[in-house]
Amino acid sequence: MPLVFKQLEKLAKPLVVLSRFSAKRPIHVILTSLLVSAVAYLSVMQFFFSGLQLNPSAVFYPENPNAEQLFKECTHYYKDPAGEGWSLLSTEEALSHSKAQHYYLFNLDFENANESVPYPYLEHLLYEDGSNKFVLTEEPIIQMEYSSDDGTSWRLSNYRTKIYEILNVFLSIAENLRQRISESEPTDIFIIGAAYLIMLYTIGGLFKDMTKVGSKFWLGLGAIFSSSCSLFLALYTTQCLIERPVTALSLIEGLPFVAVMVGFKHKVKLAAYTLQSFDRIGISKKMNTDKAISEAMSTEGGRLLQDHLLGIVAFIGCSIYAMHLEALSNFCIFSTFVLLYELLMTSTFFCAVLALKMDINIIYRSTIIKQTLEEEGVVPKTADLIYGVEAKDSILQSNGSLGYVKLPLVALFGAVVFYHIFPKFGGRWGSETFASLYAGSSTTNLPDFIKANESEVQIRDHIVISVAPIQYYTPKKAYQQVEDIIVLLVRYLSISIRDRLISKVVFFAFTISATINIYLLNAAKIHSNYATDEFTKKTNDRKRAPSVKPATTRSLEHLPANVTDLTEPNNITVHTSEDGEEDDRRSTESSDDTQLASTRPIEELEKSMKEGNVRELRNSEVASLVINGKMPLYALEKQLGDTTRAVAVRRKALAVLAEAPVLGTERLPYRYYDYDRVYGACCENVVGYMPLPVGVIGPLIIDNVSYHIPMATTEGCLVASAMRGCKAINAGGGATTVLTKDGMTRGPCIRFPSLARSGACKIWLDSDEGQAKVKKAFNSTSRFARLQHVQTALAGDLLFIRFRTTTGDAMGMNMISKGVEFSLQQIANEFGWEDMEIVSVSGNYCTDKKPAAINWIEGRGKSVVAEATIPGDVVRKVLKSEVSALVELNISKNLVGSAMAGSIGGFNAHAANLVTAVFLALGQDPAQGVEGSSCMTLMKEVDGDLRISVSMPSIEVGTIGGGTILEPQSAMLDLLGVRGPHPVEPGSNARQLARIVACAVMAGELSLCSALAAGHLVQSHMAHNRGKTNAASPQVTAGPTEQDPNIKRLKEGSVTCIKS
Repeated sequence: MPLVFKQLEKLAKPLVVLSRFSAKRPIHVILTSLLVSAVAYLSVMQFFFSGLQLNPSAVFYPENPNAEQLFKECTHYYKDPAGEGWSLLSTEEALSHSKAQHYYLFNLDFENANESVPYPYLEHLLYEDGSNKFVLTEEPIIQMEYSSDDGTSWRLSNYRTKIYEILNVFLSIAENLRQRISESEPTDIFIIGAAYLIMLYTIGGLFKDMTKVGSKFWLGLGAIFSSSCSLFLALYTTQCLIERPVTALSLIEGLPFVAVMVGFKHKVKLAAYTLQSFDRIGISKKMNTDKAISEAMSTEGGRLLQDHLLGIVAFIGCSIYAMHLEALSNFCIFSTFVLLYELLMTSTFFCAVLALKMDINIIYRSTIIKQTLEEEGVVPKTADLIYGVEAKDSILQSNGSLGYVKLPLVALFGAVVFYHIFPKFGGRWGSETFASLYAGSSTTNLPDFIKANESEVQIRDHIVISVAPIQYYTPKKAYQQVEDIIVLLVRYLSISIRDRLISKVVFFAFTISATINIYLLNAAKIHSNYATDEFTKKTNDRKRAPSVKPATTRSLEHLPANVTDLTEPNNITVHTSEDGEEDDRRSTESSDDTQLASTRPIEELEKSMKEGNVRELRNSEVASLVINGKMPLYALEKQLGDTTRAVAVRRKALAVLAEAPVLGTERLPYRYYDYDRVYGACCENVVGYMPLPVGVIGPLIIDNVSYHIPMATTEGCLVASAMRGCKAINAGGGATTVLTKDGMTRGPCIRFPSLARSGACKIWLDSDEGQAKVKKAFNSTSRFARLQHVQTALAGDLLFIRFRTTTGDAMGMNMISKGVEFSLQQIANEFGWEDMEIVSVSGNYCTDKKPAAINWIEGRGKSVVAEATIPGDVVRKVLKSEVSALVELNISKNLVGSAMAGSIGGFNAHAANLVTAVFLALGQDPAQGVEGSSCMTLMKEVDGDLRISVSMPSIEVGTIGGGTILEPQSAMLDLLGVRGPHPVEPGSNARQLARIVACAVMAGELSLCSALAAGHLVQSHMAHNRGKTNAASPQVTAGPTEQDPNIKRLKEGSVTCIKS
């Protein structure tokens, strides 16, 4: 329902405050809410079940049943010698008679499936009828076990009485319900039945909606718990506080209507908004769960308050109007409190559950990122630095592992319930516990043989006989001995818990446990936010540093080359862990440091190095060690412990070793860069970084979502041209994409002594058995890589195997290589191919970074097809061309021309331009642009419009690992909203990036082909790329005049190309 009154958004501010408070302290709020609701539940149950009897001694069945409890379960009969027959007594009346006149009659039923097993000998046996033995005693004592002459043990299994009592209760309820239904109108029955069906449908819809949001179970369960707490609190308020009780019948009839009216739509919207904000916010941005949840409540709080207030007003009005109908009035008051408590519990309990879910998602995502980076070959130190996760791997950190844990737990719980509810399988004390909690009165009839043969019973006058419930004995089973031990331990544990001291210790232990959980959750939050804090700190440092740099840099830029070669600024702040120390060292160095004139001999420096004091040396002294061959270039980061300082020293050393004084200048920049991310992940022997211009094309609508796509390039007109293609595609409604395959490949080469053995191995690998064994071996090496298929090819005695694997959101080359290496070892050592020789882990059958027909046909990485329809008038006005001309050009150039050149996958105009520019901007492997640019561009005319499509079978991209860990590249991934692993669907971010790359290629193809068809290409590049001097230079050859219509058309097209 839309918000009718805008003022309600202001009134909902207390809900926002409550939600933020609950999100900051989720465990506190959850425990408090459940504790208060548990107290309300017990009070409500005491009200509805007035016969509630909580007998702790019966919860865990003692070795001998309690005599007092047994006496209460007996049915008492009294025989007056002056009267005739037996009269029924209450428990209180039976207690008032003398014990000398009191007897107990036990009916012992020995269940014997094997008739050859003899029954045990019984003392005080009064009567027997087959397996039923009646024993008369003066004490209420039940023997737990009997033994037969053949050694068979008969064990008390006193379950049937309890089960029958419970069954009678349910039968009584069912009979009462049947009677009510028979007395009701069919219309009423239909309405109530429909309400219950709708309520069940609402609950089912809750879990379905929560699954779409991103939670299959826990948030749905949290929403139900929240509503249940509201229900019990409302019942407690009406029954115990304001004394307007609701009858059970009113509750049964009216509850589904209240449940349907309240519903769960607001909880679903809160969850959707919060989890979507989790997806939207990049990893490098700090995410506060309390802020996200308070924003969600700010958005939804007004409608939440409005809907509940309307219901409250309606129920209050109904209660006033129906005051003469007490049941209806009380139910309306109850419904009012349900809505009030629902408001409160949604803002507290459910928001706390939502915050806990979000915190777990953040921690889980950070852990996944670190593990993916380590599998991709990034050193653990760099992975920890990037994402700030220091926790070790845990089985509970995997969704799949969680499923494997939850399923056995649920099965175990179900088995326990089944075991104790269905006692034929050996259970007893479970039914005893249930019956003892909700005990009901039952009557056991006096046996007929006593009534018929009263004269034969040798007992005195004034007799009281207490008839106990039937006691069932079964032959003792072997597993029951284990059960006895467990029950005995639990019994002693329950007795210990009831101790005055131990109960307090348990309570304090629970409090400490909750406190520790809160602490660990907060600690995990701190670890997951560590990287964000580091990013913020470094960003602020970079913003402050240029205040010193510009003056020095500008002065150097205007100096002659020989001066700048010998001068190094001494007052620049370098962002390392030892900034102050490095500045001190640099301040002591003179301007001739670049000439490496050390004040100490090399022997002394070498001695300091061996003593581990390299970090105390000056930059020039460390560089001297490198130049004299005492320290390798690659070891500077490890020896100095400072990546930025290592780059500075390496530049000094290489300026002498390579005779390259240019490295002593700022022409190749190296300052203000986070080399900690580079070390062990992206590059070695680093001497600086290469700035590239980055442009943005877009917005480009892809599958109904708008994207701005970054491109890093030094080619003029490329971004402008692609921008014009985006404009044309958007005019037709945007692009549509289909992903047909997703699987990275690696193709090792192996050899056998003979062709026969190679052929046999190929046949085995192609079989179901071989595929299954190799898949199992491969999948055991990674949490993320999953083998899809193994393809083989034979060349002589050489066998090539192509592994196709999903790798989550990582590009996955290192991940799949590790799995391939282990699989080959298993094939040789475990699967019976000991004579196998591994020629190479990569046998060019992948094929990686090379054009190959197998990639064009089978695909590698992500295979994407993108399509767009461009209206005919847009082709003419924006692209300055004709549909027919574009179709003809595409056939002649992209299809026929490429075929004449013998191209493999090169049926396009310039896909490599777009692929490489996007790859560079987004931290992808630019070398994989070789196969990534394999593309077929197709165009055809449809009802006067142009339909263009690009088919790209080998887009190899990832959103985690490799160059994506560098901050500029990761920022561009954030721009697209695909950075890092997807929190819900692994691999989704990488697949979406592949779709974006394909659509960028399509925009570039469309614009370039239009320029070629209209003859604009050369003029646009001439106008865009040439400087004023070239433009003003006189023409050497005569040509058409300015009035020539062709020249005028070309100029208009070039201006349009650039401006668009």
